[in-house]
Amino acid sequence: MATEKRRLGNILVNAGKITSYQLQEALKAQKALGKKLGEILVDTKIITEEDIIEAIEQQTGIKKVDLNIINFDRKAITLIPENLCEKYILIPFGFDNNKIKVALADPLNIFAIDDVAISTGFEIESFIARTADIKKFIGIYYSSQQVNNAALQLEKESIKLNRNSKTRAVEDINEVNSAPAVKMIDYMFKNSVELKASDIHIEPFEYEIRIRYRIDGKLKTVNTLGIESLGPLVTRIKILAGLNIAEKRLPQDGRIMTNVDGKDIDLRVSILPVVNGEKVVIRVLNTGASVLRKSQLGMSEENLKRLERIISNPHGIILVTGPTGSGKSTTLYSILKELNDSDVNIITVEDPVEFTMDGVNQVSVNEKAGLTFASGLRSILRQDPDIIMIGEIRDEETAEIATRAAITGHLVLSTLHTNDAPSSIIRLVDMGIKPYLVSTSVMGVMAQRLVRRTCNKCKEAYEASLYEKEILEQDADKHLMLYKAKGCGYCNETGYIGRIGVYEIMEMTREHREAINKGGNSDVIRDISVANGMKTLESECKDLVLSGVTTMEELSTIAMIKKA
Repeated sequence: MATEKRRLGNILVNAGKITSYQLQEALKAQKALGKKLGEILVDTKIITEEDIIEAIEQQTGIKKVDLNIINFDRKAITLIPENLCEKYILIPFGFDNNKIKVALADPLNIFAIDDVAISTGFEIESFIARTADIKKFIGIYYSSQQVNNAALQLEKESIKLNRNSKTRAVEDINEVNSAPAVKMIDYMFKNSVELKASDIHIEPFEYEIRIRYRIDGKLKTVNTLGIESLGPLVTRIKILAGLNIAEKRLPQDGRIMTNVDGKDIDLRVSILPVVNGEKVVIRVLNTGASVLRKSQLGMSEENLKRLERIISNPHGIILVTGPTGSGKSTTLYSILKELNDSDVNIITVEDPVEFTMDGVNQVSVNEKAGLTFASGLRSILRQDPDIIMIGEIRDEETAEIATRAAITGHLVLSTLHTNDAPSSIIRLVDMGIKPYLVSTSVMGVMAQRLVRRTCNKCKEAYEASLYEKEILEQDADKHLMLYKAKGCGYCNETGYIGRIGVYEIMEMTREHREAINKGGNSDVIRDISVANGMKTLESECKDLVLSGVTTMEELSTIAMIKKA
């Protein structure tokens, strides 16, 4: 290994990246610490990892590769075991004739190259890549490979059990505790976390089971299994979630707490009987994730100022609206984080508690035990709260108590399922709340959606069509470049990576209150809001399209746009 380190040192000196003196000092540190030379140089900030990559490329001819923008060949992944990849920090990504292309953090390590050559039987074509990128894709691709391998084993065992047992059920406890079922579920949980999935769907059909992940709001099929595997899979999940494995006719809900790569993961399990068996949906909650600040939500400066004014009210109702999965809870938690202080008593009632916050008293709804939003809210009001957060206003009783609490001096935060901000006012009136109570209690309403961010690594620019210019309210003669999603390794071939919030913030004014008291509909309330400076969801999203953050495809999920 010493020869290898001197080689790297000489390369860096010859490339002018370090001096001979710095090399000698680093070699002394290497003997004392037992670390790699490159690590020591980077840790001491003498050079960067990019400097090392550039020097090796210049001096040896070994090409660098950006793993984020290439298409991985899954066959190459199957040839090198994960433990070898982790040992040497390398990952295969393709073939070139009879050579296998391998990206290494240290392509000068001849032992790594020899081991890979012996393991695969292929000649190795070495490339150099960033350590963090290699580790990231090892996590993504090998967790997917583990799921596939476990799925094949589970299918084989399930078919064998079906053939050999006509009297016993496949989902016998001893059978579901067998390695394939256990491994399949464990690897699936790990894989979903690696791919940043928010939900796992296990769906039985006549001849197969489809497994899909919801990533950035879109469902993606990741695996299909024979229908014989359904019993062991569902029963294993039921055991982990503490559910009744014998009950197959009624829906069941449960919870699994697990740890994946040092992260505490809360899995909310929902099982629903369908025609071909039981459908399982698992919500993946990363309880260790940090709560975002308002400034990190992606709001414009104007919207941030509006929100600041609304939450500065000492009492009243502040509503966040939008469909399921639009980020309402994230927004509420960010507001709570801003309001959380030692001189206020904050109590929440949620279903479920998604993030735990220090200094906030959080209550989880338990309808089986009789703890509903309404009953919990009544008890909360006897706890001397300053700020109350209700996970969702679902019925007239909850709405009535929340309104009374706001009028009697409490600041109430909650969510509603409406399409836009003005509609929330009408929804409360429809629930049975008197218009004068609504106009007096509601301080502001924020509607939101999440749209996918275009991947900066692979997005493609194109000239906007006349139809697109018309939709975006741009001059027909104007030269306008927009972006479309393409897909690469960095974004998992989707063309998008992550999401950004689109907001419509309605700040209540005297005109709003007068219109509500007169029975004005949502159109009247919307016109007043726009006249007072509110930007609509559609308008906000158009700005994101024009700035290249998202695409026309994502705009169509918010606005009613016909295809040209």
